[in-house]
Amino acid sequence: MIELNGVSKSFTLHNQGSAVIPVMENASLSVKPGECVGLTGDSGAGKSTLMRVIYGNYLAASGSVVVGGIDVAKAEPREILALRRETLGYVSQFLRVVPRVSALDVVAEPLLAAGTPAEAARDKAASLLARLNIPERLWSLSPTTFSGGEQQRVNIARGFAYAYPAMLLDEPTASLDAQNRATVLELIEDAKARGAAIIGIFHDAAARERVCDRFVDVSSFSRGAAA
Repeated sequence: MIELNGVSKSFTLHNQGSAVIPVMENASLSVKPGECVGLTGDSGAGKSTLMRVIYGNYLAASGSVVVGGIDVAKAEPREILALRRETLGYVSQFLRVVPRVSALDVVAEPLLAAGTPAEAARDKAASLLARLNIPERLWSLSPTTFSGGEQQRVNIARGFAYAYPAMLLDEPTASLDAQNRATVLELIEDAKARGAAIIGIFHDAAARERVCDRFVDVSSFSRGAAA
């Protein structure tokens, strides 16, 4: 479902004499349906960069990034948008939404975009918000007014609302209390059980051990890493 072969990425600092900063070289990994692969490595090793390359936020300098049969490294913008709508979900650490849109509609939006009837989409959104302990009195409000923890849980609910065949999870349990952390891990296990291919970054060691089937050390993709 997710297949990377020979992926390289660097950044050019145009405001510093066009200095080139290499990030990774010849990154290759494969994730099967129903499998969760955890990315490991020191801070700055390129874990988040690799996730953004897979999602299409960063363009790979070389290699292929195939998700659900689409090579993200070569896809047209409309193909990337369709991939994100139908195939590849991304739970980032931060919630980015349009102000004045209610939390219920924020969570329901991926379902509506995929063609789910409005009533069913909002019912699913309500179920997830309740499961993640967002008080019902807040559902009609914009999550831009919520606490950081509440925003994180709305973001998680949005990420798991639609049954994406592939998912990217960036620190999904960070800063959560024990009850909500357990709920998020259950959501990940449910996604695996239905066949989702998942790549995640987990600094929570216990969470990582519970949901990940294996690990990939991103440091091995760094330029200059030992062969």
